Amino acid sequence: MFTGAHFPLGPFVPYEHNPILRPRGGSWESANLYNPAALVDGDEVVLLYRAHAEDIVSHVGLARSRDGYTFEREEEPILSPSEDYERYGCEDPRIALVDGTYYLTYTGWDRHSAQLCLATSTDLHTWTKHGPLFADFDTFATVDPRGFNWSKAGVIVPVQMQGKWWMYFGEGGIYWATSEDLIHWTPGTPDTEPMYAPTPGSFDADLVEIGTSPVLTDNGLLLMLTNGATRTVHDDGSVDVDYRCGQIAIDPDHPTRVLARLQEPWLRPQSFEDTHGLVSNVTFVEGLVHFRGLWFAYYGQSDTTLAVAVHDPNERWGSSLGAATEQEIRA
Repeated sequence: MFTGAHFPLGPFVPYEHNPILRPRGGSWESANLYNPAALVDGDEVVLLYRAHAEDIVSHVGLARSRDGYTFEREEEPILSPSEDYERYGCEDPRIALVDGTYYLTYTGWDRHSAQLCLATSTDLHTWTKHGPLFADFDTFATVDPRGFNWSKAGVIVPVQMQGKWWMYFGEGGIYWATSEDLIHWTPGTPDTEPMYAPTPGSFDADLVEIGTSPVLTDNGLLLMLTNGATRTVHDDGSVDVDYRCGQIAIDPDHPTRVLARLQEPWLRPQSFEDTHGLVSNVTFVEGLVHFRGLWFAYYGQSDTTLAVAVHDPNERWGSSLGAATEQEIRA
């Protein structure tokens, strides 16, 4: 985790040369490339991103950058489907580093059930898979019940709180789980009791989902970027979605409650790539790093390309007001 952050974190400005990574060639990543985890490794930013060919069977690839913008990717994926529960995809990774071991959470997809899975590594290339983390748990239980096992999007807090390891997870609603060994995880509540649920009438009215691994603010709060969506169902049964990015803050002394929520999205679909793709109108954040004095938030654009938005701590909220005085603002 990083210090020096504030809640809310931002403002973030999308990079003018987005997308920074696109599908390429006739390879495993030829159709769509998106939704990256991110970490800093020495003097480089490392992205672990989801990509697939026309078959839509996702793998996880790896790319490195010395400036946070320009990435060199490896030719072959570092994580691919090998088990029955993930036979149609290893999707949407998040990552934590604890005592020299990388803990990678990802979604195993069998075209029926999306299950939160865990893999570990000490070198980012050789992975031990530990399988699905939760049985008989539906993170849509209070939103749009699936009626079977469904869990996605897990972020591990890389330090202990209250003498345990903690994870925040969920698509639909957000939940928490604890562990003694970082491998075996126990949800803290039934799936009918999320710690954070959609907000009616807001940008996350229909679902919320954990986005990035937590960072530590300067006053000791855990800050996490989130994803929220609204859905519009048309008369012909088709559905349009709108995914935007939010933020929540948690007090480590009370880690089961959301202390604060950003009322408006800090990122929303705006560019052509944000609004056109495999699933259009999606900005979906999964990676956040502090690198060379800046904050880099990495996100997928309409499940098709990969982009970055940047926050310079020297830029404050309301900077667009220019030279307006406090008296002018109040007037």
